[in-house]
This record gives sequence, structure tokens and C-alpha cells, in this order.
Amino acid sequence: MNKKSYDEQDFTIINGAKGKFNNEYDLRKQFSSSTSLVGHASLPDYKNPFTNAARVDTVIKCGGSIGNLNGLLNSEKAQNRIVCAFVGLPGRGKTYTANKLSHYLNWLGYSSKVFNVANYRQKTVGTLGLESHNFFDPANLEAKGLRKEAAKHALKDIIRWFESDNKNTVAIYDATNITKKRRRLVLDILTPEDIDVIFIEIVCNDPEIIKNNISDIKVSSPDYKGMDPDKAEEDFNLRIAHYEKVYEPLDLDEEEKLSFIKSSNIRTRIIVNRVDGYIQTRIVYFLMNLHAAPRTIYFTRHGESQFNVQGRIGGDAYLSPRGELFAKKLPSVFAEQIPENQKVTIWTSTLKRTIQTSQYMPYPKIQFKCLDELNSGVCDGFTYEQIEQQYPQDYAERDKDKFNYRYKGGESYRDLVQRLEPIIMELERFHDPDHTIVIIGHQAVIRCIYSYFMNYNHEELPYVKIPLHTLIKVTPKAYNCDVELIPLNIPAVNTQRDRRSKPTKVEESKSNSNSTNLPETLNSMELSSSSSN
Repeated sequence: MNKKSYDEQDFTIINGAKGKFNNEYDLRKQFSSSTSLVGHASLPDYKNPFTNAARVDTVIKCGGSIGNLNGLLNSEKAQNRIVCAFVGLPGRGKTYTANKLSHYLNWLGYSSKVFNVANYRQKTVGTLGLESHNFFDPANLEAKGLRKEAAKHALKDIIRWFESDNKNTVAIYDATNITKKRRRLVLDILTPEDIDVIFIEIVCNDPEIIKNNISDIKVSSPDYKGMDPDKAEEDFNLRIAHYEKVYEPLDLDEEEKLSFIKSSNIRTRIIVNRVDGYIQTRIVYFLMNLHAAPRTIYFTRHGESQFNVQGRIGGDAYLSPRGELFAKKLPSVFAEQIPENQKVTIWTSTLKRTIQTSQYMPYPKIQFKCLDELNSGVCDGFTYEQIEQQYPQDYAERDKDKFNYRYKGGESYRDLVQRLEPIIMELERFHDPDHTIVIIGHQAVIRCIYSYFMNYNHEELPYVKIPLHTLIKVTPKAYNCDVELIPLNIPAVNTQRDRRSKPTKVEESKSNSNSTNLPETLNSMELSSSSSN
């Protein structure tokens, strides 16, 4: 393939699908009539309220398995075993991207796990000491052998992970893989096991992004635990210099048969090569929206509502008097958290209680229908006692599997996660450090969004505690998220419904009729007179 320079406005397929596209093909026209998520994310005309769409040079090689782009979404295997193997120099955001990708996939329901080679290396050789950069010198043959063994150990654990549960779908191999020889090793170990490998190269030449990444690593990486931050930064820069000596970026000519995604300066430019399958294209979609710029996001539930006081779920109730007090106090408490002259935008649902809560916040506001509370269908406006009396079987079923249970005529938590995906994408692509987003939402909605950032599983998600009259501050980091809860000390009802430790009335009735004792349902919940979704 002849090399070409990519223009900012060009979206092309080159040499696609065994010569079916002999000339350049206009992706803009293709995507304008397609529901492809990848296409939507890469449209040059796409705008959001705060940022321009990413500049994306898309090179898709279809490997002959499809004749058009829509086939990318319909050609996955019956059982997916996918490894995303990262490539790139240290300090470029690989670990941050790997963890965020895993959170996203798990949140959507695809079982994913990060295998960080640094963890295997640390178990093998222990802490590295102040001169740890010498361990990464390519001339240090003994250390080179130890690093290779750590890499192989991680790859073998990936295979065991897939074999342990057929629901395990995407393993994320967080390593540098900066030479063609090392990438060949990855393929030699994984492909005989019927595992699809996608290499994801993170390229970064932006000094500001690199500086922020290094600042994060020197305080959060286990390699530098307890080390003076200045010495840690110096050592890490020397480590990068060692890697630069042998770095071989993914080559679109010599490695064109590999499946890979190449992201430059965190989504500024994306090159996609031989990526096929629904989950794989969702990964592309996510990477096209992800940004690593440091930022803090604030969440809070609406103030206490009249339905909260009455123990009713759903509805479109107004705030209670205590909820009004919370709305009036929120602006001053929030102002103490942000720098002076910081730009702020408030996101609310379309329901009265979130709009009322935002009314005293002196910032621009945007209403999102997808931020509305979980739809409780025919049970809207009921108390949980009324649901148990009128729909006893449904009440028991929801106790058994709260994430997947769907209200009649309404939604499940799984439905809500799907509905909230555009909000997650907006939060991930929003990257202005001088502009803060505050989401004033509902209990179930904030549970879903908060669980994405904290990587809670689907069993934990419906029980995450999101108290009323509390501001939640979340700051994503490379290895975790910093979280701070800021209570406003205004009394409110407790709407938390923990897992129930005894059978419901309908279960007790069944037990008596069958003359047998049912075991306690550990995933169930205690009744509360003041409950919410």
C-alpha cells in the first residue's frame, strides 16, 4: 500500500475487503445512512455542546469477511475471546486507557479484566529501588529475561481466565509491547488458543498530556510507593529513555495483517486496521471518545421530594421543604469546591425535582431525557408495600435479580445502563480542565454512572449507596478514582434499600404451601417505608 498523508477532512477506506473497494470510499456518505456507532462517533460534522469531534483518519481493512461496513456489527463468533494488547511508551496513558476500557465493557455487560504486566514483574522481582530505571535498560540482559517471563506469565493467566468461565469475553493486556518481536510473542501464545488479538497503540507527543500522566504515575504507581516524588519523576523519565531506544511503532505496511487500533494524542487521530466484530467496533467507538485530560465530575441527587417522604417511587413530584433547603444551600457549598472563574455546566433530567434543585445554581443548564429516573412502569407512584401486595410475584423476582428485573411497562437497571451510554460518552470526551460538569440526577441514574467510574459489577450496582443531600466529587486517575462525599447536613429520608436477608411474604406463602423451608435469598432487600429505585 502506498503511504499517503491524511487530511483532516478525509475519512477513507483503503484497499478494503479483498479489493472490493479499489478506490477511496466516502465514509461520510456511508455513515450518514448507517446506525454504526463507530460511524456516528467519527462523523466530521458531529458536534456536542462543549467540544469538537475528534479528528479521525479511519483506515479499516475488513479482511475479506464482509462486503460493507454494516457487516462489522454482524460477524462476531458465537463465543468471543478477545485480547486487547496495548502498545506504547511508558507515560502515554496506556494503563489509564486499559482500565477505562475494562470499566466500560464490564458496565455494558461484557466480562473484562485487566492483566497488568507490571504487577507480574513486581511479584517476581519486588520493589525496584531508587535506580529502578536500570531494570529497563535493553542492555541489562538478566532484567530483560525477567521482564519477558513476567509477560509470558500474564499471557498464560489470560488463557486460564478464558477457560475458567465461558462468559469471560475481553482480556486487556496492559504492557508496552514496543517491539515487533514482543508482539509476535503475544500472537504465538494466544492465537493457537482461538483468541482474537487486537493491538491498541497509544501514541502521545503532547508534552502537557505526558506531564500530567507522569505526575499521576509518580504518586499512584506501585513502583514508586514511598519514594520522593521528584526522584520518582526523574527515574521514570530515565525509564522512558530506555524504552525509546528500541521502540518500534505499529507499521501500517509491515504489520498490515495485524488487527490493531492506533490512537494518537488521545483520540486526536485514530487508525483502525482489520477490526471485525460487534464488540471490537464498540472498543473502537469508546477509544474515539476517550480523553485522558485531568478533570473532576460532580454528582448529586435532587433534593428530597414529596414522593421520597411518602415512600413512593418514580413520578414527577416537587421537592419537599427540606429538598428546597438543599437546593438553596447547594450553590454556596459547590462554589467552595471549584476555582474562581471556573466554567460550570449543570446537567439535569427533564423531571421537576432535578430542575427545581438546579434553580439556584448560577450556571448554564442542559436537560437530558436520558437522565430521567428508571421507569417503574405500572408501579409508578406506588410504595414498595403496595407493589408487594398488588404484584407479589414481580416484587419477589426483583428481589432475586434487581439488575435484570424489568418493571411491567417500564425498565430494568440493564435497560438504564444502555440508555445512559451517551452520557458516559459525553463525560469521557469532555476534556476542558477549566470547565466542570455537575449532574443533578436520580438515585438509580447516579448509581449507574458512579458504578461505571468505580467499576462496580452488575450485582453491586443496584445497591450502591447514593444518599440524598450529598455532593459527590469524582476525579478519575490512572489506577483508580478519587472520591469525596460532601454532605450538606440537611436532614432527609433514607431511600437506601439493602439486600434483604429473609424471604418476602410471597416467598413465605410459597414455602408454607409446599411444606418446605426455602433458603434465605442473599440478593434480596429489607423493606423500607421511604424507598426509591
